[in-house]
Amino acid sequence: MQLRNSSRRFGAVHATLHWVVALAVFGLFGLGYYMVDLTYYDELYRLAPHVHRSIGILLFLTLTLRLAWRLADTSPGPLATHSPVEVVSARVAHGLLYLLLFTAMVSGYLISTADGSAVRVFNWFEVPSVTGRIRGMEDVAGDVHYWVTWALVVLASAHGLAAIKHHLVDRDDTLRRMLPVTLKKRP
Repeated sequence: MQLRNSSRRFGAVHATLHWVVALAVFGLFGLGYYMVDLTYYDELYRLAPHVHRSIGILLFLTLTLRLAWRLADTSPGPLATHSPVEVVSARVAHGLLYLLLFTAMVSGYLISTADGSAVRVFNWFEVPSVTGRIRGMEDVAGDVHYWVTWALVVLASAHGLAAIKHHLVDRDDTLRRMLPVTLKKRP
């Protein structure tokens, strides 16, 4: 499979970054949902937030790389079988997904750095606070993070269901051309 996008399909780099981001988003959402109920005496009370923050920072870097790659590479056009409504809906959904992703990551970062401390990423490196101590910032950022991540997961689920609909009902190449490996078309 080719690394770069072509006029017909996404290349291995774009497709791999797409699926890495998707897995990270749903994994982070599940971990975040689990963490809310942890108490001080739970075994994962300190580890789970550390992992959540670390993966969140790495996701930010990955998403920035993905966006740069998307801007530098050509994108395949919509399939001829897609209606104008589907084409516009897909563009709006992709734009919203990027907006929600970056908003979720920035708000998560602001929660973690509201007390002026840095975010340690798996003890590999630190991302310093850019705001210093701001009283109440973690509450506002926490509310934004909560609602944006729910919106993100709902929209990403709808995005996935639309791809499955194209694959199973419409029997077109929408899903197949976003896979990092080439699958043969079903008869």
